[in-house]
Amino acid sequence: MPSERPTDPMMTRVGGLRLLWLALGGVALFAGIVGVVLPVVPTTPFVILAAFAFSKSSPRLHAYLTDHPRFGPMIADWRAHGAIAPRYKAMAVSMMLVALLISVALSVPPRLLLIQALCMGGAAAFVLSRPNGPRRTAGK
Repeated sequence: MPSERPTDPMMTRVGGLRLLWLALGGVALFAGIVGVVLPVVPTTPFVILAAFAFSKSSPRLHAYLTDHPRFGPMIADWRAHGAIAPRYKAMAVSMMLVALLISVALSVPPRLLLIQALCMGGAAAFVLSRPNGPRRTAGK
């Protein structure tokens, strides 16, 4: 008697790639949760990454994230509009600047500072170029 198999080819892969996506989703979600508690860590990019990784590995975890009252709206804004809310943009860019200033204070070699500044500058430009998303009313 043949066993029933999922129709999604990604779900048929029991090991390897599916487990990597699952692990990436778990690590990203953990970092996002840390970001809720510590303002130094940005939440939104990690939650979006976790949702993407879970969409490749675990429909149950993906549904949990997209339906979550705190994380779901972030994911919905990103999917619908490619949007990042202004407050999260400000937090992300501020944290990049703080990280760069810490590197300067720790006397990181100039070549590494330049690489760090270029990478963070590119990331900041991307974050700032995203739309703000739809305006929400006070009740939402």
